[in-house]
Amino acid sequence: MGTALTYLSLVAASVVVLLPLTVVFLTSLKTSEEVADGSALSLPGNWLNTDNYVTAFTDGKMLAAFGNTAFILLFSIGGTVLIGSMTAYAIDRFDFRAKKTVMALFLVATLVPGVTTQVATFQLMNGFGLVDSRWAPILLYMGTDIVSIYIFLQFIRSIPTSLDEAARLDGANAFTIYRKIIFPLLKPAIATVVIIKGITTYNDFYIPFLYLHSEELGTISTALFRFKGPFGAHWEAISAGAILVIVPTLVVFLLLQRWIYNGFAQGATK
Repeated sequence: MGTALTYLSLVAASVVVLLPLTVVFLTSLKTSEEVADGSALSLPGNWLNTDNYVTAFTDGKMLAAFGNTAFILLFSIGGTVLIGSMTAYAIDRFDFRAKKTVMALFLVATLVPGVTTQVATFQLMNGFGLVDSRWAPILLYMGTDIVSIYIFLQFIRSIPTSLDEAARLDGANAFTIYRKIIFPLLKPAIATVVIIKGITTYNDFYIPFLYLHSEELGTISTALFRFKGPFGAHWEAISAGAILVIVPTLVVFLLLQRWIYNGFAQGATK
């Protein structure tokens, strides 16, 4: 009975997850007449119909959106890895008066809903002249990821301090120790942070929509949202655009999923 319930729950969870994706995929292959006359799960008349994908890619300016998203991802992830690993290294390896206060503030920052500070954040970004610039989301993504600091901190605590002491005897300073010893040993944590941060940034809609007003600066999430205008009633084009957005994330996750699981498992046991 226990085994049967286990498999039943897994099947039910799979249906809940896969059913919406199936509907979107089937709709992306249909014509407007098939969408209007058929049901959500009805099969398309032509399984090789790619007209909707061409429409979504060209009229939706998806190529430029992918380029903007890649630019933001590159700097956001790179900055998050550097800032998070350096911060975790400083917290774990150095003693200073405000150390406990800093850790407490990090904890408070994770508990404060981000939406409550958006007015002040927007005024700050506007004051720096970064609104309608790709650097606004980049700075926000780099400066608001407390989770990455905790991930790096758990891994750094597992690195013996004897390595630091041996390097100091050879004349290495703190930055050299971080660059040549600590950072290379953080590969599992870096992979975990890159994957989690990348997927989160890739899927985010709120920050690009709030700070990137120009259509040529749109990311894939805002480009997909703009289909509600000229393609507001054409669900086949919207579904094709959604599939184009989903595929890169799905491929990356399937290829690197073991890094995600291993990174979380190792971080939990450090």
